[in-house]
Amino acid sequence: MIQKRPLVKDLYTADPSAHVFNGKIYIYPSHDEDIDVESNDNGDQYDMKDYHVYEMPDTETYPRDCGCVFTINDVPWASKQLWAPDCVEKDGKYYFYFPARDKTGMFRIGVAIGDKPEGPFKPEADYIKGTYSIDPCMFPDTDGKYYLTAGGLWGGQLDQYKNNKWSADNKEPKGDEAACTPKIALMKDNMTELAEDYRDLVITDENGKPLTGGDEDRRYFEDPWLFKKGDTYYFTYSTGTTHFLCYATSKNVYGPYTYGGKILTPVLGWTTHHSILEYQGKWYLFYHDCERSNGINQKRNVKFREIHFDANGGIITEDGSDWGDVKN
Repeated sequence: MIQKRPLVKDLYTADPSAHVFNGKIYIYPSHDEDIDVESNDNGDQYDMKDYHVYEMPDTETYPRDCGCVFTINDVPWASKQLWAPDCVEKDGKYYFYFPARDKTGMFRIGVAIGDKPEGPFKPEADYIKGTYSIDPCMFPDTDGKYYLTAGGLWGGQLDQYKNNKWSADNKEPKGDEAACTPKIALMKDNMTELAEDYRDLVITDENGKPLTGGDEDRRYFEDPWLFKKGDTYYFTYSTGTTHFLCYATSKNVYGPYTYGGKILTPVLGWTTHHSILEYQGKWYLFYHDCERSNGINQKRNVKFREIHFDANGGIITEDGSDWGDVKN
């Protein structure tokens, strides 16, 4: 069994977005540089310069490195920091979404296009207009529509935006203020443009009240992931400062989403970043920790484990821990 073991041992990998294409699992991680840089809240220690794609023929075999699919030098609009990416298929083409800082230092989301899930991918000449912040997740709904979700606080700059407008005066909500929300937007059919402005994806408590900035055990920080099981949308995410992975559910893709519980408790290292997929009738959580580097935050490694759902749709981790039931 290779579950809960580092899947890649020759590079430091993090932020795994995992998908099933052509009967195989493909992992799209970020690539941590093997450097020693002091950590800060702006994320300067995460100075990623390229992307590799990994192919797993099944859940019992270590992944194959398909090679470097592109580098920061291949992205005309970007200056640095290729952070957590995602990939989706539409009409035989593969669209690789990624964040990077533009020439002014602001995070934007770009897309690179390829003919195969393992790449290579060619980045578009410019970022997707209307996008900002980090951590793109592309969700293909059952009706054929595709939605982009994104956003990360602090170094990811989400807290510096209000009503899709940036200001250095905007600050992270605290106390009883409504928490920052991740963003969601419908994509155009060409998959390279937004069909609408970012919308707020609101996460509420069991009474329908939006979570507050002071509720660090439950409020959104970064790492959006959206999937559907039956007629229920699951939005999963990281709380950042408290290092939990959590989930919330809705019957509408735009939400609001009702908080459901925790998926994963803190791992070794500061960040928690994940994805969830179904493969051959079972569900798996892909995530990272810092086992290979003994806890160095910018030297992470990808892992995975099986998860389950209870009769009410609540997510249960592989060790049997039940973190709560779906309320809506």
